Amino acid sequence: MADTRSRMVDATIHALQRRGVAGMSFTDVLQDSGAARGAIYHHFPGGKAQLVAEAAARNGEYVRASLATLPAGDPLVVVGAFLDAVRPVLVASTAGGGCAIAAITVTAGEEGRGDADLQRIAAAIFASWAQILAERLEPAGLPPDEALGLATTLIMLLEGAHVLCRATGTLEPFEQAARTAIDLTRARYQATPS
Repeated sequence: MADTRSRMVDATIHALQRRGVAGMSFTDVLQDSGAARGAIYHHFPGGKAQLVAEAAARNGEYVRASLATLPAGDPLVVVGAFLDAVRPVLVASTAGGGCAIAAITVTAGEEGRGDADLQRIAAAIFASWAQILAERLEPAGLPPDEALGLATTLIMLLEGAHVLCRATGTLEPFEQAARTAIDLTRARYQATPS
């Protein structure tokens, strides 16, 4: 069983996905983690900002590790594997979920000086996701800048799909974007017969 601190970080990830920074409360985190009220400042003397930053870092690393397991090489295979991997996450968005990392960027500027730090953390996490995807694409011979461009496009597709799927309550916006991503990748990278 995870220790109290770890359970609190996991509960914060869940709260960020559902309610964002502004809607996240210590009461919810304590209830969801089973921690006592005194645990907050014992484990997170920096308060909400520290707890949110650590939750974002954990969630970011979890996603990064997951992306690192995607196959490397053929861009069409990588794009297809990425879309298959994120589809279940987007199903959660149709029911009101979202991206914990995006959640810390949406509230930037609303709560004071700590927001610039959270925005930097989010930017670094998104960049790490794009970089790991680019590394999956480079073995196919894509130049690093081109691989990073395609990888960044995939991250943008994911983040935009979170918003649209949540708004519509359906997976259809993602499925439309996924079909287009596959078609564009096929048109750009599929070898032409000789």
